[in-house]
Amino acid sequence: MVHRKGGYRRKSRHKMSKPLTEKGKISLTKFLQEFTVNEKVYMLMEPGVQKGKYPLRFYGASGIITGKKGRCYEVTIKHMNATRKFIVHPVHLKKA
Repeated sequence: MVHRKGGYRRKSRHKMSKPLTEKGKISLTKFLQEFTVNEKVYMLMEPGVQKGKYPLRFYGASGIITGKKGRCYEVTIKHMNATRKFIVHPVHLKKA
């Protein structure tokens, strides 16, 4: 039986920390922002919201919105030779 050390936020101390000026409540405009299909976005995690995240290794990746599922958006990115799809909450996305 193999035990894996840590969870999905392992080794994320600096990526998942906010500057002192941005600490506090999350702005509603960022939380409720809307995107259209084929719009280019950057995947930048918001540390204050735990739901709708993607794997940490794709932090800062750029992708294209391919659809909407509930409140979240389906983002397709190219990673190496593969295309990957993630379902991401809009608070973790930024327009390119």
